[in-house]
Amino acid sequence: MSPRIEGVGGPPVIGICAAVERVSWGVWKEYEVTLVPRSYVVAVQRAGGLGIVLPPDQAAVENPDLLLDLLDALILAGGADLDPSSYGAEPHPETRGTWPDRDRFELALARRALERDLPLLGICRGMQLLNVALGGTLDQHLPDSVGNEVHRALGGTFGEHHVRLEPGSLACGAAGLEGFVVLSHHHQGVERVGDGLRVSGWSVEDDLVEAIELPDKRFALGVVWHPEEDPDSKVIAALVDAARVTVA
Repeated sequence: MSPRIEGVGGPPVIGICAAVERVSWGVWKEYEVTLVPRSYVVAVQRAGGLGIVLPPDQAAVENPDLLLDLLDALILAGGADLDPSSYGAEPHPETRGTWPDRDRFELALARRALERDLPLLGICRGMQLLNVALGGTLDQHLPDSVGNEVHRALGGTFGEHHVRLEPGSLACGAAGLEGFVVLSHHHQGVERVGDGLRVSGWSVEDDLVEAIELPDKRFALGVVWHPEEDPDSKVIAALVDAARVTVA
């Protein structure tokens, strides 16, 4: 149940999962900080929501409701590769920089959010995590599988490719278009689709999975591209709109 009644208590609260990284700047050396691109927070604000950044929290792994009781929706943000052990695989040489503590935290939140029918959007890594949360597996390095460089993370820059979305799907309704060019930064993707998930988006170039969704939920969507980087994208606004709807 949403913590607020429609029209009362301010904007919907959107939790944005984040990493904890060690950084150095000024006098600070190897200092732990909560890290998520500001573009996520800005996109939520632009859509009329209030973005709350959620670093990994061991207490919430044991009891995700500690955080979910405070939220109207959840964003599983982009970031490092998932630990292959979370889906029963051995690591590929190109799978690097994993954070198992973050994986455990976000998998616990995602699974409980789905049980509660809390609106959920997975972006890039978050889409992959949604798939793993429901028993799916990942292709750890797409260039090996598809024989091209379209799906490769390159030095913090976004690539572009075309996607097509299934008409009438949640993904299509959220995006407001059946096909368009997306900003993407990833080298991993869906291998086996998780239980109950439906594929609703594909890459035009090679038919790789670009969007997955749970049809029996209010809003449970994963996309490989980065809608938070595109001011014209409607995907995050669709999540915020879903978060405004209270359920008994």
